[in-house]
Amino acid sequence: MKHNKYLKVVGDVKDRGRIKWTALMLPEHVEMIREWYAKDELVAKPELTEDDLQVLQEEMDIALKRQCEVVIQSWTEGVIYEYRGTIEGIDARNRIIVFREGEKRQRLPIDRVVSIVIIE
Repeated sequence: MKHNKYLKVVGDVKDRGRIKWTALMLPEHVEMIREWYAKDELVAKPELTEDDLQVLQEEMDIALKRQCEVVIQSWTEGVIYEYRGTIEGIDARNRIIVFREGEKRQRLPIDRVVSIVIIE
């Protein structure tokens, strides 16, 4: 059977979901529905407590001293991004983490960081 990303099997019924209705809609309506689904997938910025910020700071310091690999999650405009690399430095004045992801050296604002996990 050919794989179709729109085909959903619910019990014994093969259903195309909302695709079958798009032929009956105006293009403006289809665009509005796509925008609605895109907004629905956005994630609210996690509110970090003082304890969470303290743990984040400790993980950052340990990873910097040990030069071990970490997974950094950051939040930007409703989307959580994940980076994997080694923290090379922390610019306290500009509030930026400098890390190396593979061969690329990247900079990430500390205010966007949601979590840091050390990989052993």
